[in-house]
Amino acid sequence: MKLANRINPSSVFLVSGGGRGVTSECVIRLAQQYQCKFILLGRSLIIEFEPEYVENCFDESALKKRIMEYQLSQAQKPTPISVQKVFNQISASREIKNTLSRVQQAGGSAEYFNIDVTDYVSLQAKVTHFSAITGIIHGAGNLADKLIEKKTEQDFEIVYAAKVQGLENILSCVNIPQLQHLILFSSTSGFYGNVGQTDYAMANEILNKSAHLIQQKYPNCHVVAINWGPWESGMVTPEVKKAFTERNIGIIPIEIGTQMLVKELNSGNQATAQVLIASPITPPATQLNSELKTYHIHRQLILEENPFLQDHVIAGKPVLPTTCAMSWIINTCENLYPGYRLFNCTNFKVLKGIIFDENFVGEYILEIQERAKNNNSQEIEVFARICSEKSHKIRYHFSGEFKLLGKIPPAPFNSFPETQEVTIPYWDNNNSYQSWVGMLFHGPSFQGIKNFRTFSREKFTAECFWQKIEAKQQGQFPVQWFNPYALDISTHPLGIWLEHFYQEYVLPASLEKYEQFALIPYNEEFYVSGEIKSKTDFNVLADFVIFNSQGKVSARLFGVTFIRWVGQ
Repeated sequence: MKLANRINPSSVFLVSGGGRGVTSECVIRLAQQYQCKFILLGRSLIIEFEPEYVENCFDESALKKRIMEYQLSQAQKPTPISVQKVFNQISASREIKNTLSRVQQAGGSAEYFNIDVTDYVSLQAKVTHFSAITGIIHGAGNLADKLIEKKTEQDFEIVYAAKVQGLENILSCVNIPQLQHLILFSSTSGFYGNVGQTDYAMANEILNKSAHLIQQKYPNCHVVAINWGPWESGMVTPEVKKAFTERNIGIIPIEIGTQMLVKELNSGNQATAQVLIASPITPPATQLNSELKTYHIHRQLILEENPFLQDHVIAGKPVLPTTCAMSWIINTCENLYPGYRLFNCTNFKVLKGIIFDENFVGEYILEIQERAKNNNSQEIEVFARICSEKSHKIRYHFSGEFKLLGKIPPAPFNSFPETQEVTIPYWDNNNSYQSWVGMLFHGPSFQGIKNFRTFSREKFTAECFWQKIEAKQQGQFPVQWFNPYALDISTHPLGIWLEHFYQEYVLPASLEKYEQFALIPYNEEFYVSGEIKSKTDFNVLADFVIFNSQGKVSARLFGVTFIRWVGQ
């Protein structure tokens, strides 16, 4: 069990890149909150006594003019590079002094040392003098944004070393078991990837993975890699900010970002080793080649790597949910076509399904056949199917047609039906899954019915709630744009309806059409309205609408066929 590590005035943080920029703003906010101590490291020098010619000059253009005039007076030939170099030195020194002053005003204390964290010898010589370090904030970083074919080894080394070698050096110089906090400043570039930042993305993803490993080894230390989105200041230039705006990527204000850091360091948040603090990033739609291609993508399915399957067991055997087969195809397509998302799926069929029994083969093939692509309308249509081979025979498990769009249409709205006083089976939230028979055999990963607003022979509306499961639990079927777990839950009210009126049980067999306009909510209530289109002794045909508490439609399912299931 983790200790409740609380920051207090005796806490001492070693902070790389802490003298300037975003990291310094975070240090100041922590000083305001906890009045603790900081050892700040950075590559910039503090100029104790500024030259007379720049004294009391703070306007950028005026300061550069004075630098140029001074260089001329010294018989030097000013160049944009030489002027900018002096300007950067003066600006950096002033910013560091300002950071130290603001920390002191906030009630904390700070010392600054001109040390490059990639220089292990200098770092060790200085850090070994501080025996009371209780926390580390690794905020050092460099950028060298270029397309990968234009990057040099030096570009890579500059970017990679500050993040990765810097962390390794810092950890080698401190007593790790003594640490109560290890905060790694990572980036959404490591989480999502980003054009021109292959080295930066790689370095940050190593920080992410390091956080998980260190947390496992030192469970009493609060370890977290914060995947920050772009901040208002820091390394976001006006040009970069404009590009973010065009892609609808939100910029984090200084006040909000520093507040979120303080919140993340709260002792109640120690269980999570990696957090994402940013708006969703949608890459621009990739340029489509007119040639229609076919892909064959092999995948090993491993039961142990997909813990959620133990919550989807039929007749004693784990069974891959139909919605997970859909997500397998959808996630693969969205990876093949960056910037495109699923809009609809038609004619989806469960053929033989995938059961983890004696016929399970381990390796499966996802075949994706492009049917149509259009750059102008940003539409892609594919036919996809999942198959396997055993004893030289091909078996088909699932198939369907999928349309992806560069821009999803606005979500329609669904009116809330008036709540009816109706007699429905007793339903004690998720506890009733344990005692129910038939369609509701699901374990915790797939439980989510709360109650009903309406319930008749023709229609029903249910309130649902899916508690997001950990990424490790999701295994090879992560929630992205498409949520297979919440979608599976959305069909469960039909099981209650069918057992209540007919004492029958069913399993899904096919789907005429699925449309998605928004993420199906998780960790909050959502609603499902179902309408029975037909009912025979052998099957049920139904439509479903999934919407949030404001009535905004997330998804619609038309013509879902469920076949009668006679076995338990």
